[in-house]
Parts: sequence; C-alpha cells; structure tokens
Amino acid sequence: MTDASAAGTRRPAAGSGVDRSVLAVWVASRVGVGVASAAAIWMVIGDRAGNLPSWVASWDRWDVGLFVKVAKFGYLGRPEHYSDRGIVAFFPGEPLLLRAVHAVIGDWIVAGLLISAVAGAVACVALARLGDLEWDASTGSRAALYLVLSPFAVFLAAGYSEALFLALALPAWLAARRGRWWWAGGLTALAGTVRITAVFLAVALVVQWLVDPLGARPDGSSAAARRRPVHVLALLSAFAGTAAYFGYLRAITGDWLAWAHAQRAVWDRSLTAPWTALHATWSGATDPTQGAAYAWSFRAEIVAIAVGVLLCLVLLALRRWAEVVYVGGQVVALGTSSYFLSVARASLLWWPLWLLLARAGVRHRWVHLTYVAVAPALMAVGVVTFVSGHWVG
Repeated sequence: MTDASAAGTRRPAAGSGVDRSVLAVWVASRVGVGVASAAAIWMVIGDRAGNLPSWVASWDRWDVGLFVKVAKFGYLGRPEHYSDRGIVAFFPGEPLLLRAVHAVIGDWIVAGLLISAVAGAVACVALARLGDLEWDASTGSRAALYLVLSPFAVFLAAGYSEALFLALALPAWLAARRGRWWWAGGLTALAGTVRITAVFLAVALVVQWLVDPLGARPDGSSAAARRRPVHVLALLSAFAGTAAYFGYLRAITGDWLAWAHAQRAVWDRSLTAPWTALHATWSGATDPTQGAAYAWSFRAEIVAIAVGVLLCLVLLALRRWAEVVYVGGQVVALGTSSYFLSVARASLLWWPLWLLLARAGVRHRWVHLTYVAVAPALMAVGVVTFVSGHWVG
C-alpha cells in the first residue's frame, strides 16, 4: 500500500516525537472541551449565577448513568435499580473499569471522565502510529487531530465506551499490521468486552491475516513466512471477549441472545430492510412536530450512513479488504436496524475514515482548511448540547 512497503523495506517510525505531538493535541482538545462545557453551564444550563450545576454533574447525561448503574449493581441488581430492563445491552468492559477506578477516585462521573481521557490519549497515539506505518508521520498526526475534532468527539470525553474501545482496538489493528497476531487477538478480545463492534474487528483480523499486503517486515521476514497455523489460535482468541459476555448472559438469563433481545425490546432495534430504516429515520428527521435536537440528530445519522457507504466504496477501490469488513460490517448492521441510531457516534470508531481523510488533508490543503473550519464548530455544539442534557446521538 505504501511506497516503502512496495519496495520491500520499511522506514523507521517517527517515534516519541510524534507521540508527544499527538498527546499535546489531545491535551489541547480536552482543554477546549472543558472550556466549552463550562461556558455551557453559565450560558445555557444555568438560570441564576448562584444556582449553577457543578461541572462534573453536567457530564452525568444519557448512557453515562447506565454504565454507572452496571458498575454499581452489576447485571443482577435489585428491581429498584433496574427500571430499564435493557441494561444487558451495555457490555461489561467499561463498567468493570469504572468500578476499579471509582475505588480510587471515589466519584463515578469523574472516574468515567478519567477513563475516557486516558483511553483517548492511548487511541490517538495508536492512530498516529498506524498512519505513520501506512504513510508517514504527518498523516498519522493529522488523523489524530481530525479524530479529536470530529463533530461527535464529545463521546470521547464523556463516560461512554468509545474511547476505551479505540484504546484497545487501534493497538490491536496496529499489532496486526506489524504481524503480531497474538497481541492483535488478545487486545481484540479485551475490546470484545467493551462493544459488540469487536466482532467486526475480529473478522477483519482474519481477513487481514489471509491477505496481508505488507509483504516484507522490518526484520526482513516475509508475510508468508509469518503466516503460521498457530496464528489461527490467536485469531480465534479475538472472539473470546464477546463470547464470554454472551455466555455470561446465558448463565444469568437463560438466553444466549439476551443482548440482541434487549436491543429490540427497549430500543426497538431489530433487523429490517435498509430502505425501511432510511424511511423511518427520514420521517423522524422531517417531522415538524419532532424536537429540534432529535430532528438534527436524525439528519446527522443519515449523513453518517452515507459517509459510511462512501468510505466502504473507497476502501473497496483501494482493495483494503480487511478494513472493508470492519467498517462495512458496522454500516450494514446499523443501516438495517429499525431506524438509524448512534451511527454518527459510531463513525468515531471508523479509523480508516480518519486516516484517509488525513491523507487527503496532507495532499490537498483545501481539504484540511475545510475540515478545521467546520468540524471544531460542530464539535463545540455537540459538547454544549450534551452537557445541557439534549440529545446528541
């Protein structure tokens, strides 16, 4: 894919210099998110200066409370803890880590914010290294920048699971690109305790192992020489996290598909034709009686599906088969739900999007200028909307 790999050699990675640069971008972006959320408390949420909610409390919105619920009471809490019976739809990785961090921090919301802050930093470094491996350090750094400025980057700051998933999935993919299949499988297994998305990643690892395009490795060995039967065990281990959770749900509910059934029963998400899902989402987006924030979000979901389809077509044209499987699997699953929900948020997990967009930004200045003119403004709006308690996605 790269000139260096085509020549059978690999240049050295940019190393700690790129890591420091990316971490500086991450810290700066967190400062920006903090400022935007603090301003929202004063200008949007609060009605009197002496009666303002705390900054931490403003981040206790939507799914944050559900993750905390699982962390506090598990999946078998007393009935008064679980008026929402769809709690099994939330994978245990984030709540388990939340419980551990809370034991030290003592505040559930702060613990979630801290997890996302650290995980986001890890994800950005891994994304930058992946971009450097594929192309160059500039592409890697810019991909991380574009990720943290995404219109839906608020979910990398809040106590949601996106940042934690990326902190596991991106290093897993980086390990796979370097031929380190046991690391790839193990990290993907951990990611499988965080989000169902890990299933698509695990399948993509298998495809990557079969069609590995890198050819020569830094140590001079070929891809064929490193593709050994024992790696099949590593690839199978990638499914272990998700399988373990489904097995646990079978043990406590008697239902192997409790996760899917919760999605259908509580959020009305079940398999349907893509045109039916599009019609339902479009109806919500154009209904004049619909809440403005929800109408905006439904429109964003439609745009996100379109971006996902376009991304898959580009990846197909580039013959990046494994990444087609990873992104395409998500697009198909989200696009054939009863209606489009959280697709825009899921785009944070599509790292080929950030890498290809970054590559275009490096090559074409207008792409970069357009993105930094539009994305940060939308990201700030997303932060203000979220901490104000309105629906974002």
